Amino acid sequence: MDCSDACRKAADAIGRADALVVTSGAGMGVDSGLPDFRGERGFWKAYPMYERLGISFVGAANPAHFHRDPAFGWGFYGHRTTLYRATEPHDGFRILRQWINRFGLSHFVVTSNVDGQFQKAGFEEEKMLEVHGSIHHLQCLSPCSDAIWPNREEIPVDHATMRAHQIPRCPHCGGVARPNILMFGDFSWLSFRTDLQESRFGMFLEEQGGREMVVVEMGAGTAIPTIRSLSERLGRRQGTTVVRINPREPWIDAPHLSVPEGSLSALQTIGALLAEGRGG
Repeated sequence: MDCSDACRKAADAIGRADALVVTSGAGMGVDSGLPDFRGERGFWKAYPMYERLGISFVGAANPAHFHRDPAFGWGFYGHRTTLYRATEPHDGFRILRQWINRFGLSHFVVTSNVDGQFQKAGFEEEKMLEVHGSIHHLQCLSPCSDAIWPNREEIPVDHATMRAHQIPRCPHCGGVARPNILMFGDFSWLSFRTDLQESRFGMFLEEQGGREMVVVEMGAGTAIPTIRSLSERLGRRQGTTVVRINPREPWIDAPHLSVPEGSLSALQTIGALLAEGRGG
């Protein structure tokens, strides 16, 4: 099936659907100008200082840094906090919301991204599942309690050393705070916020019953296949079509649809077909 045929079938499925689940991985943010961490070279292109230190993404995204050297741990996450706050979501987010509003679709978003771009684009907090947490929320490093609170910190970073000039503190014990993000080798992440989101998603799926549902998956790779695996599980539900949008790894078994394009390009193409009339 070529790309144009897959996009037309995707438009047809969305036009018939009662519900939409948006699933996304890191590739969703590339069209907004966010760095692509795919492989060490992609990570080092965004953060050359870590290449000089011989640190990979897995090495940088590790809670051990917060324990050994909090300024260095917060260098990586402080920079990302500032970057995500400054980034404007690309037009694909608006296109998805347009489909939801135009067709009155029940909907939910499931993402492995921690950047908060869906909320920034206007998606409702109550219809979000952030499986790896969010950089826009903090917790105690220890942790001294179960508290999770909004990240309102300003965290300036020296880009030459990737060290933060300011270290966020826990308001309860005064110790070091950390992002409420599931990192690599992480045994102290507080999952309560994500658990509540997961519970809401479970209720959403129960409400759909046997209704027609489309899963639009974007930018979810195979290195950490959390989102891909979820999309495929959802695809086994009766009446569900998965549209996998991925320029590098688009394959998925029929009757589901593979679209070998970037997120924005594919959403624009499918959106143009839907504009011709619901159901294509």
